[in-house]
Amino acid sequence: MKELQQTVSAPEAQPAGEVIVMPRVAVRKRRAPLAARFNAIAGHVVPALLGLALLVIAWQIAAMTTKGFPTPLSTLDSALTLFADPFYNEGPNDQGIGWNVLASLSRVAVGFGLAALVGIPLGFLIGRFTFLGRMFHPLIALLRPVSPLAWLPIGLLLFQKAEPASSWTIFICSIWPMVINTADGVKRIPEDYLNVARVLQLSEWTVMRRILFPAVLPAVLTGVRLSIGIAWLVIVAAEMLTGGLGIGFWIWNEWNNLNVENILIAIVIIGVVGLLLEQGLMLIARRFSWQDK
Repeated sequence: MKELQQTVSAPEAQPAGEVIVMPRVAVRKRRAPLAARFNAIAGHVVPALLGLALLVIAWQIAAMTTKGFPTPLSTLDSALTLFADPFYNEGPNDQGIGWNVLASLSRVAVGFGLAALVGIPLGFLIGRFTFLGRMFHPLIALLRPVSPLAWLPIGLLLFQKAEPASSWTIFICSIWPMVINTADGVKRIPEDYLNVARVLQLSEWTVMRRILFPAVLPAVLTGVRLSIGIAWLVIVAAEMLTGGLGIGFWIWNEWNNLNVENILIAIVIIGVVGLLLEQGLMLIARRFSWQDK
């Protein structure tokens, strides 16, 4: 009888052992996502740091082999001095780097904003109506490859001032990605959507507002993202020729003063600002994109 009781009590003791083991398994499951997250972050950060280190090494080699080319350390010292007071103002021709960047961004905002106001509706019309697409396609193919520096003299002739000429150059160069991507997005809308609109006898404005715009929004945002990068590139070249306050003219002025350290600093600033503009628009594009969901 005692042996029978022992055999019966043995299975009852087993669950108690399992209860002790379960928390360890749970802890391991909780730690696994943290390790995976750390590995994912390291997989992105480590290659970026290696690429940055490679750039610094190449920079140092260029400084050692090229007369007058500054080293990374000397450029860093100049950057610390430059950013100690980025918004000083000692006259119209002597202002801090912060004011120059803001002046360039204001010109980009004007030219890019006008390009968006014209380019996005024009892209809708080109994609919606075949006749307009056939009419504008040769013009777009002809004008899109033209260099920004070729458009700047036309702007100076039309407006007689450097400020609107720079905005005009940004406008004419950054409008094409928005037109092309918007038109392509409209053409890719499923035909079933438009068939339903015909059956319901919706007006053209309702079709545009309720069907075309929500469906084509990801393509529009892609065009906007490409255009903002072009606009930021164009303003630097335009300001070098027109002068005045701006990051482009600031670079040209530093070159005339043979201050190569500040030129390299300006290159980094241009890259960082362009990256921030593009990443901000990419976040907006992901927020409104239904294709990845």
